[in-house]
Amino acid sequence: MSPPDAGYRCYAELAQAQAEGTDFAVCIVARKHSSVAVLAPHGGGIESGTSEFARAIAGEEFNLYLFEGIRESRNYAELHLTSHRFDEPRCLALVSRCDHVLAVHGCRGDERQVLLGGLDESLKGRIARAIGAVGIEARLTGHRYPAVDPRNICNRGQRGAGVQIEITSSLRLKELDQALVAAIRSVLLGL
Repeated sequence: MSPPDAGYRCYAELAQAQAEGTDFAVCIVARKHSSVAVLAPHGGGIESGTSEFARAIAGEEFNLYLFEGIRESRNYAELHLTSHRFDEPRCLALVSRCDHVLAVHGCRGDERQVLLGGLDESLKGRIARAIGAVGIEARLTGHRYPAVDPRNICNRGQRGAGVQIEITSSLRLKELDQALVAAIRSVLLGL
């Protein structure tokens, strides 16, 4: 179970309570010829390790968006904006012109697991197979992160369907798992 967050209903509420540059930072790398966006809407100190995974997955080919907690403490409690309420305008502008959206999140867990959600069933299945092929368990169902709300940031691209990946602590909080990154990139490069 995650610790309680501040309960913001939208980005505007978060922005009234927190200051960009002091409490959080936004990073956008727009790739003119890419129709894929890789996001870490809870990056930096909010869900540690997600920014690093998102950057590595995006590489030089894909659009990148990071919303990062930069406070000394209480990043999750003060900055977490749940995914179906994540409406930061720059992120919405980026994903609105992308066919495929992959949102990288972090969850607790001692198992080497990735929990997949989102409305893009085809892409979700392809990513799950690629992850499984490198020896990491990929769960498509039976977890608490289905990401099926159409307002979830992963589902707000041009096609109205994207993928959310929840990476467990055991994979996220050590060194960057290059096999996991390569597996996901191989699928995205094939789009």
